[in-house]
Amino acid sequence: MKDNKFFRFALAALGLLVLPLIAQYFGNAWVRIIDIALLYVLLALGLNIVVGFAGLLDLGYVAFYAVGAYMFALLGSTQLTDNFPALAAMFPHGIHAPWWVVIPLGAVLAGGAGVLLGAPTLKLRGDYLAIVTLGFGEIVRVFLNNLDQPINITNGPKGIDAIDGITMFGFSLNRTHTAFGLDIPNVTNYYFLFLVLVIFGVVICSRLQYSRIGRAWMAIREDEVAAKAMGINTRNLKLLAFGMGATFGGVSGTMFASFQGFVSPESFSLPESVMIVAMVVLGGIGHLPGVIVGALLLSALPEVLRYVADPLQHMTGGRLDASILRQLLIALAMIGIMLMRPRGLWPSPEHGKAAPAPTPAPAPTIK
Repeated sequence: MKDNKFFRFALAALGLLVLPLIAQYFGNAWVRIIDIALLYVLLALGLNIVVGFAGLLDLGYVAFYAVGAYMFALLGSTQLTDNFPALAAMFPHGIHAPWWVVIPLGAVLAGGAGVLLGAPTLKLRGDYLAIVTLGFGEIVRVFLNNLDQPINITNGPKGIDAIDGITMFGFSLNRTHTAFGLDIPNVTNYYFLFLVLVIFGVVICSRLQYSRIGRAWMAIREDEVAAKAMGINTRNLKLLAFGMGATFGGVSGTMFASFQGFVSPESFSLPESVMIVAMVVLGGIGHLPGVIVGALLLSALPEVLRYVADPLQHMTGGRLDASILRQLLIALAMIGIMLMRPRGLWPSPEHGKAAPAPTPAPAPTIK
């Protein structure tokens, strides 16, 4: 049994290692799609802590994504030194902070933003909590969009470009390298980094789920009043859920900024946050494999449907816009999946149908 399990893990590891090389054969665009999908998996894992484990509906999760991305953009470009002479005197060539500083710092800042959001919402539930978190996400986006006056910090709607790539131990992920006679482009380099972060995130979430903290979160999700009556500190655990979930968003944001080399407020709009929530719900709330499947499906589906929408546009003589048609196809696919699988594609086995009632023992016969 253990040998079979080890064989499955080894086969899965080999498949993940070979996947970008196979996709690279068909074009770097396909590797890029996989990279973005891995980033969404990391975001969905973080949101699953808040929504799936603790049962707190968060519609402003993209704000933590933005915090991590802009933190990396400010520390990995000349934006601050170009607008603040004091910093330019200290760092003549720009700040250009190393990866071992920006990644933990992005997690800490986003976690602090999560606690800041959670503190005033401790007594809110359901729709009220969703509205407050939605407002928080929009406030952050508008704040980033307008923070170019009177002092230019975020460069407003123009965004920040020329952001540094990540260099680890002298190995630049932004350059093409050669190994075993194969050219490894930057998108493949980032794939392996994102894959390591996703695996690390899955391990953390799995350990949290079966820990005392995870069980307490699930108790709050099922019945907060009963959990509080049993002595669970619901206040601190809610704050911990917001903070832990936000750290995943902050790390994802730093990776997004380094991968894209450009950030702007348009990348952190409300539809983006709704899409991340849909990934968690579609895959299966609270179930890690289901969340991963939902994130992979919804992140890759829009790109795959490009190859379906364009022929349909040509068939109609160009009367249908390809982007609108693609959104329509995504909506129809989601509706069909939710009708066939209302609890998600891969729901948690712990919350299925009620166990069948035990068969009553036959009445004793009286002789």
